[in-house]
Amino acid sequence: MKRIASPFRKNWEHKLENLGFGYHSMEDLYWDESHYYEFSMDEINAIERATAELWQMCLEAVDYVIDKNLWDRFNIPEYFRKYIVTSWEEDHPSIYGRFDFGFDGKNLKLLEFNADTPTSLYEGSVIQWYWLQEMFPGKDQFNSIHEKLVDYWTYLKKYMNPHYIYFASLTNIEDVTNVEYLRDCATQAGFETEFIPVQDIGWAEDVGEFIAADRSVMEYIFKLYPYEWILDDGFGEKLVKNNFRSQWMEPAWKILLSSKAILPILWEMYPNHPYLLECYFEQRTLTDFVKKPIYSREGANVSLHKNSVLVEKNEGDYAKNGFIYQQLFELPNFEGNYPVIGSWVIGQESAGIGIRESVNLITNNQSRFVPHLIDHNKLFIKEKEL
Repeated sequence: MKRIASPFRKNWEHKLENLGFGYHSMEDLYWDESHYYEFSMDEINAIERATAELWQMCLEAVDYVIDKNLWDRFNIPEYFRKYIVTSWEEDHPSIYGRFDFGFDGKNLKLLEFNADTPTSLYEGSVIQWYWLQEMFPGKDQFNSIHEKLVDYWTYLKKYMNPHYIYFASLTNIEDVTNVEYLRDCATQAGFETEFIPVQDIGWAEDVGEFIAADRSVMEYIFKLYPYEWILDDGFGEKLVKNNFRSQWMEPAWKILLSSKAILPILWEMYPNHPYLLECYFEQRTLTDFVKKPIYSREGANVSLHKNSVLVEKNEGDYAKNGFIYQQLFELPNFEGNYPVIGSWVIGQESAGIGIRESVNLITNNQSRFVPHLIDHNKLFIKEKEL
């Protein structure tokens, strides 16, 4: 893995905005094409293998949590547990997820799994692909995200009736862009789709149905809104009362994989696995470790310790549910820049990567998205049909 300087394209902001990517700069630079990361094919193959294996391990972990009734580890209220189990036993489909990896060129380690509401999807799928086509048309990229999304929605169409899906999120530009991209992929697969702000989803108490603004019953709802927020809002009780007459995507079982609590569970199931970092619910013998909340966003309430001494800490509002303690992985240092590899699983398959880079040891909401390429052209990916 190499970090290589590269010039910004002429009128790059305009080019990104023409693709519907409006949050490239915001408060600080987010999309950063002043350099890129170059991978060998062997490195890409290693990331792809790790993604596929970890996905299967995570599925086993859901079974493990349910079988052993480990709900308290995840702070799941008792009334919502059967709802999660039913969504798992009925195999409610998962569209996507993003593993965050630390990679130093040799060791590849799971930092966490963004299983419920992962973002950076549009820039990972579309924006860095167009950058590659303009800047390095003879090169390749580990990126079949778009094709796999359309293919998986097409696969699901056989099992979903009616073919109408509501796509919901908060109305900030990043969430809307990611959800509208997912909606476009579903539309290409043949679904009828509609965007609705998540706060506009109605509830008809008398019939126990979720309804849209025109009073239509919402039978399929894709939401970019975390399950832990749904539970905090008291909205989880409505999901239970509805009893799956509305089916939500991502499914409820994904709350288990999106929680940092799954990390010590994985370590318990697969001790000393080469892709895992030592991890516990209580601080034990770790001297170099990261303390993470059970639920957290953008590095909030994460603290990093070396030789048991605090070296970096983020504040936030996620401390109430408890913490896990994970062995520290030393991210590679490229002149004060620390990259984390986000590896996508679409449906059941490894689909591509995006890289977020930070000047902090803890990746937070000031991180930048940096494109990548592969250093030879043996991997062929067909042109995207957007």
